[in-house]
Amino acid sequence: MEAGFFSSSILTQDELKKIAAYKAVEHVESGMILGLGSGSTVKHAVDRIGELLQLGKLHNIIGITTSQNTHQQAVSLGIPLSDLDDHPVLDLAIDGADEVDPHLNLVKGRCGSLLREKMVEGACKKFVVIVDESKLVDYLGGSGLAMPVEVVPFCWKFTAKMLQDLFRNSGCVAKLKCGESGEPFVTDNGNYIVDMYFKKDIGDLRAASEAILRLAGVVEHGMFLDMATTVIVARELGITVKNK
Repeated sequence: MEAGFFSSSILTQDELKKIAAYKAVEHVESGMILGLGSGSTVKHAVDRIGELLQLGKLHNIIGITTSQNTHQQAVSLGIPLSDLDDHPVLDLAIDGADEVDPHLNLVKGRCGSLLREKMVEGACKKFVVIVDESKLVDYLGGSGLAMPVEVVPFCWKFTAKMLQDLFRNSGCVAKLKCGESGEPFVTDNGNYIVDMYFKKDIGDLRAASEAILRLAGVVEHGMFLDMATTVIVARELGITVKNK
């Protein structure tokens, strides 16, 4: 299903993100256990949740964050936080995505938070995703940008070569994600990220997922398959809402 509405004037990208984020927060109800994702769009959603709590329009919200940055933001806004140990089932999660295919499968984690995101969002009853229309692709990997895989630092070059060889027929190139200083990017979990770039469709996503996870050095990958229940898309003239 797809629904949409449009504004009478062209909005900036940040304004679109804010509108989409606020639309996502409409799914939040008092008493919920919430998964709070990562990134610039989700930051607007977390700000809005904090505002509604302060206004007394939301009550008894507990957040479970997917990154240290979101954790710090939520604490600054007075949003009560917990973890999956105490709350193994979440009512709702809100997060962004790097790619969305026509079946609402996602690529996530280019910021490096994919493991915690998958743990939290895999435990939720509903998963609302916020993106701009540039993130819509015909198939995962179709943007030509990175599909991240979190790997242990031990012999990461070996793991990267195994990943690249696994998808040789799709023209895969695997590269270590590095920070601005040129040093390896280190996740919140102390691991590295290997970014995979594809020239062709990788085919059966379930088979690809299983093949990646069978490699001993792999911790988790950035394909989120059959997890999103709603995708809110910020477009040039407004937003659309796609439901599973």
